[in-house]
Amino acid sequence: MVTKAVIAVAGFGSRFFPVAKTLNKCMLPVLNKPVVQYAVEDCILAGITKIAIVTAPGQAGSQVRHYFSPDPEMEAYFHNRGWTDKWEPAARLQDLADFTFIEQPRDNRYGTAVPAMVAKDFIDSDDFLLLAGDDLLLRADGGSDLADLIARRERAGTPAALAAATVDGTQAHRYGVLSTRDRDATTHILAEMLEKPRDWQKPTCYINISRYFLPGEIVTYFDKLKPNPATGEYQTTDAVEAYAADHDVLVSPTIGTYYDCGNISGWLAANNAAALSR
Repeated sequence: MVTKAVIAVAGFGSRFFPVAKTLNKCMLPVLNKPVVQYAVEDCILAGITKIAIVTAPGQAGSQVRHYFSPDPEMEAYFHNRGWTDKWEPAARLQDLADFTFIEQPRDNRYGTAVPAMVAKDFIDSDDFLLLAGDDLLLRADGGSDLADLIARRERAGTPAALAAATVDGTQAHRYGVLSTRDRDATTHILAEMLEKPRDWQKPTCYINISRYFLPGEIVTYFDKLKPNPATGEYQTTDAVEAYAADHDVLVSPTIGTYYDCGNISGWLAANNAAALSR
C-alpha cells in the first residue's frame, strides 16, 4: 500500500511576477483555498498519510510551511473571537496527514526531477506519488484521480503509472504527449513521451500532467539523471522514460478536468470552473 507523496512547489512562478516574488504560485487561491491544498486533499482521498512538500528556500517556502503547520497563537485568537467555524477547515488539514517540509536548494540543478532527488531520504525504498502543487483536477463527483491511478496500477500489475488528461488531437503540439501501446482495451502502457508533436494524426491524445505513481527503485534512475541536452534541466520525464525502457508503466486517463495553474489563463479558468460548480 502506498502511503507517501512528494509534492513539488519550489518553482519561481515567473509567469506571475512580480507578485510571485513574495507569493508562491501554489498559494494562489482557487476560491478560498490555495492551489496546493487541492493536491493535498487529492492525496488524502487516495489514502496517503505522509506528505513531503518540497519548497523553495526563504520567504516563498515559509508560506507553505506555515499553511500546513499548527499556529497555536492564531488558533487561540480565532477561538477567542468566536470564529471557531472559520478556523476549523485549516485545523482539519493538519490532522489528516503527517507533513514533512524539504527545502530545494537554489544550486546549479533546476527542473521537475529535482524535488524527487532532494526527497530521496523521505522516499527511502517505498512506493510514492509524485505531483506538482501548482495544478489541479476538478471532479464533480467528489472522487480522486490519484485514488484511481493507484487502483488501476494495482489491477494492471505494473510497477509504475502516470495520470493522463485527454485532449483534442489538434492541440497535441501544445503538450507533452504520451504515446501508448495497448495491452487490452483498458490497459495502456507507455511507449514514448513526445514533446509537443506537430504531426499527431489521431483525434485525441493523452498528455502528461505530472502526476505519477512511482516505485522506490526509481530513485536510482533519478540518481543517474544528467541535465537534458535540450533544456539544461533535470527532468522527471527523462527518469520515467528510462524506467519505462526496462519496465511497464501504466498510463491512466483522468476523469477530472485538468487546470495548469502555473500560468495565468489556467488559474483563471480553474477559478471560473470552481465557482460554477458551487
